[in-house]
Parts: sequence; structure tokens; C-alpha cells
Amino acid sequence: MGADPAIIEARELRKAFGDVVAVAGVSFDVGEGELFGLVGPDGAGKTTLLRMLAGVLRPDGGDATVAGVSVARDPEGVKPSLAYMPQRFGLYADLTVRENIEFYADLYQVPRSERPARLERLYAFSRLGPFEGRLAGRLSGGMKQKLSLCCALIHRPRLLLLDEPTCGVDPVSRRELWLILHQMVAEGVTALVSTAYLDEAERCDRVALLDRGRVLALDPPARLQATLPGATYRIRVPASRRAVALLRELPGVRGATLYGEAIHLRLDSAGRWPEVERALAAAGQAALEARRIEPSLEDVFIARVRGEA
Repeated sequence: MGADPAIIEARELRKAFGDVVAVAGVSFDVGEGELFGLVGPDGAGKTTLLRMLAGVLRPDGGDATVAGVSVARDPEGVKPSLAYMPQRFGLYADLTVRENIEFYADLYQVPRSERPARLERLYAFSRLGPFEGRLAGRLSGGMKQKLSLCCALIHRPRLLLLDEPTCGVDPVSRRELWLILHQMVAEGVTALVSTAYLDEAERCDRVALLDRGRVLALDPPARLQATLPGATYRIRVPASRRAVALLRELPGVRGATLYGEAIHLRLDSAGRWPEVERALAAAGQAALEARRIEPSLEDVFIARVRGEA
């Protein structure tokens, strides 16, 4: 477990929709003040898991406690201590930025005497102050997400549950959202964030790699990256797609995956590289660039899915 004590304790959580098992016996703890990531592709079970923890969806089996309250026995009881921001947060397009935040302040019964200071603080880190009179429907995607986060934070929750908060957001806004999250965590808020972006997951204190409703691995990102055996290379060749097919047939190659125009190549040992280099040259795919790198979290995830690590 991460920081002590745990604010979330999940034990064998299960949920199915008909014949489709969305969450298949997931267990983990999240420590108070931790930035914890649920990482996996679409369909991995991230949203279902967050909805159960938020008290929105009742589990079919297992249980979890949030701030000591059972989500199975008392789903309404978990809600005062958290803020849940789903992928499509309930902003009102015909209300202004300020009116949306005030609306959620009313819902959470934030005392009116405390609102000016809280608004000033939310505007400071979100930089939405100059736009407080703009209709939410006229905001950019990144600004909408920052407004959603402001609405979720207005009542100062102990726990933030964020479901893919940067999905469909431009790179600059993605970075700003993560800076806001780190700032909130530094001030004592616990954040559980789901994401399909494995580069983002490397910002978390710990991550759970999810696939088809199961936890493949759970550890700090650096420790997970250190568990990947063999040697990883980043290479560029004249025809990447053809080269990947060739590489996967060579002895000692554990994996070859396209990363844009480059290939991440995993070998069982660094000693294999000279023979791989010769095979590429013989096939007319002599490396334009080749260097050994530390494996990314995405490399680790692919290896775990394939049962290689």
C-alpha cells in the first residue's frame, strides 16, 4: 500500500453486465494523500470500478470502503467525502463559468461566507477567472475540463475520483490539468485517476494496470518499469511496419511495437543486438537510428498483457 492510512480499501470487487464481466475480483488500497492511477485501454473496467467506488453503481460481489464507509452496504454514505468527475461531467452549457461553480456550491451546501475565498483559489490555479462570465458551452475542451474540476473541488473533498479527465483534451491543457492535480495532492487531497494514456500514468505515485477487468500489476511506475526483463531499444528504419513483422520472427526478440515512426524493440539480452542489426540490414531495413532506452510504462503494459513479465 502507499501512504498510510488507506482512504480506499477495495477487496474482490466484481461487476457484470449480462454476460460481460466488467470488473473481475479487483483488490487494491489507496493511501491518504496519494495520487493513484487506474491504467488500461477502453473496456478494461476503469469506469465501472470508479462508479462503484463513488456509490453510483452497486457491486455484484466483494466490497470497498471509502473513508471507512462500505460502498456495498451504504453507497450514499460514501458521497460526502468525495467528488466524482465522470468522463462527461454535468456542466450546464447555458450557464456561465461562475454560475456553474455556484450551482455545485449550492448542491454541496458550501457556506456562502466561504465561497469568495474558494472561488478565488479555484480561479488562481485553473486560470478561469477572466472567463467567469463566459457560457460553459462556448469554452474549449480543455477549459471545460478545468471548469469540471473546479465544480468537483468547490466543497473541498478528501477524495477525488476522476474518470479519464484528459480524454480528448489538447496537450497543453492535459499538462495544466495534471499540474492542478499535483497541486491538490500536495495540499492533502487524495486523487484516484483513470487514464488510457500510459505516459500520463507515469506521473502517479502508484498505478494499477487493468486489462479485461483484472489487475495485471500494481506498483510505482518506476518499479514496474524496472521489472521488465531484457533490453529495450528505440530504432528507426526506412519502413517501420515491414520491419516490425521481420523483427518479431527473429530469435531473442520479446516484442516489437510501433511508436509513431519509431519501433520499441525488446530483446532477451543486449547481446542479441548485433545479430538483429545484421538481419535488418540484410532485409534492406538498416537502422537509421538505434539506441538503448529505459522501458516505458506502455512497454511494461504490453508485456504484461502478453504474459511476458
